[in-house]
Amino acid sequence: MQTRPHYSNVALASLLAALAMLGPFSIDTYLPAFPAIQSSLQASSIEVQQTLTAYLLSFSAMALWHGALSDAFGRRNVVLVSLVIFAIASFGCASAHSVHYLWGFRILQGVSAGAGMVIGRAIIRDLYAGAPAERLLSMVTMIFSIAPAIAPIIGGWIVGFSNWRSIFLLLFAYTGLLLWACYRYLPESLPPEKRQPFSAEFLWNSYKKVFKSPLFFFKAGTIACNFAGLFLYVSAAPAFITQHLKLGADQFGWQFVPSVAGIFLGALAANRLAGRVAASLQLAVGFGFLLGAAICNVIFHAIWPPMLPWSVLPLFFYTFGMSLVAPPVTIRVLDLFPHIRGIVASCQSSMLTLLGAIVAGIIAPALDHSAFLLACGQLLFAILGFLLWYTGRKYRRAMLAHA
Repeated sequence: MQTRPHYSNVALASLLAALAMLGPFSIDTYLPAFPAIQSSLQASSIEVQQTLTAYLLSFSAMALWHGALSDAFGRRNVVLVSLVIFAIASFGCASAHSVHYLWGFRILQGVSAGAGMVIGRAIIRDLYAGAPAERLLSMVTMIFSIAPAIAPIIGGWIVGFSNWRSIFLLLFAYTGLLLWACYRYLPESLPPEKRQPFSAEFLWNSYKKVFKSPLFFFKAGTIACNFAGLFLYVSAAPAFITQHLKLGADQFGWQFVPSVAGIFLGALAANRLAGRVAASLQLAVGFGFLLGAAICNVIFHAIWPPMLPWSVLPLFFYTFGMSLVAPPVTIRVLDLFPHIRGIVASCQSSMLTLLGAIVAGIIAPALDHSAFLLACGQLLFAILGFLLWYTGRKYRRAMLAHA
């Protein structure tokens, strides 16, 4: 681990959070514009929905490579190149004259959008360890959580006074500002002497080592399943907001503000708890909120029809628990293979996003006609996340006993 950097934690967290925001901005901002895109490009609702699936699949595939590239060529260099590609893709989306062109540029966005999120975690772990790393990771989450809250609201406003293409022009402008900020201020946390060779043999052995590790699947799967329980509602937001809650395209905040408030406050709690309470206690409390919220959500929608605020209140407690669980588990995932943290971060992001693509492309469309089924889907993901965490803990104890 390197010596403590000279820049402030808040400045670094803000820059890494701004990078990570590209993901939710790319997804949540244009959700309110689905009907407008469908009408403008003369596409079906399924074709427009698949612009999200195309983005997520390419995001997931490329997430496997961001970390490996940064392990070989440096964290900063890969981030800067990815931002240039994302800016080009955003301008292309704004210029698309058919849904098929939009698919293509959304794929290009997905290829580049994940670099900041993946490499940001590796940068944090390069520079910090233990409780300081958990605190910085939770600080990034707190700042990052602003994006999912404001993105659909901004998208709804833009659709109201302009058109859907302006959403992607806004992404283009944001990326330009971010490129300038990263060029000026993003540190290089991986010096040349610590970089790994970018060779087929090394990459094959590294990926094989990660994907053959049961502990990686238990820990990374825990985070992925917890997130999938939230992303199910993100993917189903157009139906959940307009059909079930009978709200307009400019009222997506009713769903996203409680969700993001939970993320922010949960990350704040995780930041305060890091190093002060046992990680096992923090995880237990986090899963208590996750499972309790999901169970209450199912019970409510089994008895009553969707209504405000009760249909969105469980999302606050679910995301609060999710943010308590994520930092300690993420640090433990990265510490499984300290010499290839970038690759490990890539594998974790790829798993999370691949599950998100399945949720967006298959599970959400299958469940979004019923608020009760959406609640059941969220509960199932929460249970799977808990079982993976519990089984992983038992497996690790068994390994230590036989060591």
